[in-house]
Formats: sequence, C-alpha cells, structure tokens
Amino acid sequence: MFTLIDVLASREEAISLKEISEKSGLHPSTAHRILNDLATGRFVDRSQPGSYRLGMRLLELGNLVKGRLNVRDAALGPMRELHQHIQQPVNLSMRQGDEIIYVERAYSERSGMQVVRAIGGRAPLHLTSVGKLFLAADDPLRTRAYAARTGLQGNTKNSITSLEVLERELSRVRQYGQANDNEELEIGVRCIAAGIYDDQDKLVAGLSISAPSSRLDDAWMSKLKQTAKEISVTLGHKP
Repeated sequence: MFTLIDVLASREEAISLKEISEKSGLHPSTAHRILNDLATGRFVDRSQPGSYRLGMRLLELGNLVKGRLNVRDAALGPMRELHQHIQQPVNLSMRQGDEIIYVERAYSERSGMQVVRAIGGRAPLHLTSVGKLFLAADDPLRTRAYAARTGLQGNTKNSITSLEVLERELSRVRQYGQANDNEELEIGVRCIAAGIYDDQDKLVAGLSISAPSSRLDDAWMSKLKQTAKEISVTLGHKP
C-alpha cells in the first residue's frame, strides 16, 4: 500500500494500472485490489476506468498535520543540538509587526554571555540579524515604509540608522541568505542568523547564534544554516 501511494505521488497526472503495476513490482490483480481498498477510503481517486491518482483524503489529513505543526516544537531539538556543538546561545525569533520577538532559546551558563534577552523579549527589526532576514524578504516599498514609521532609531554606535545603508545591507542578506548583527543592538554582542521557511516557501522564523563579539566564529554559519534547513524541512519546506 505504501509503495502504491509513493508511485502515485511521483506523477501529477493519473497513472494506469499497468504502469502502477510495473513501477511497484506488484502483480496487476494485487495492485488492483489494494487500489480499490484505498479508493473506498478516498485515499485514491479513479479519474477514469483503469487510471488512478492520489485522493482528497490525503489532502485533508495533510492539512491536519500542517495545522498541528509548531515552529517552536520543530525547532527545539535541533536548537539544543546546535547549542551543544557551539556552546553559545541559540535563539528562535519570529516577526511581530515592526519587531522580532524571541520565542525560544537554547543556552547554558557556560556560554559566557552577560546579557541574554529573555523569551518574550522584543527588538527592532533593523537592529537584529533575524529582523534583517524579514526586512530582506519584504519588497523595497515596505522596507521604506518601515524606515519611515520607525525612524530607524539606533541603540549603539554601530546601529544602522540610514535607509541607504540599510538597503545595501538587505541586498547582501538576499545575496547570501544570511544576516549579521555587528554590535548593533548591544555593544559587545554579535549575532548571525539564517531563515526558517514553511511549505509555501514563506519565511516564518529565524534562527540565530549570539556570542560575545570576540568569541563569535563566522564558521558557525554553515552549521546554523544546516540546522535552519532541517527545521524548515520538518515544516514541509522543499529546498
């Protein structure tokens, strides 16, 4: 049964019983019997006599699974693994209006971080690595509207407070698929971030590593991207 479903999933159009039998290695009578049972449960549709395709029941079940997926639940395990590897805080953040909100964190006292933003904490998009990912995903008009609303207020001498500089920064974010915070939110703290995407290729969250400026290793980026990709796949994203 699982083999037959995989065969049907490999093609967008309906497939004949003969081809299904050949691809699955099942005798036509065996394939026919199982397909009939699947059709009774609406897992398979008979588009015309002798041809089959996946049924609407699978879509219904898929939507149930999707609705129960939670970014935090999908991310927590991979975040902890990444933290164990680098021994620095790993943050999960999501956009809420003109700010990012920290929804989960994996860290320990050994990280050496003097300032750790609490879960539920907020920060302006343009001052954070994850926030820049979300701004980079916007079109230029929305970015300019954000700049007008917020005035691009800074927190430190490194903060980006110019629209022209921000647009150049966002262009680099789009080019490389990653973002950085170079002591722009807090002096002495740097961050790097990668995006988490859902099954519609929509940016839904960002994963970031925070570390004292002298300790952050840019070589962690490849592992961070891989972890973000792993979480995205769990959410149904197809890279």
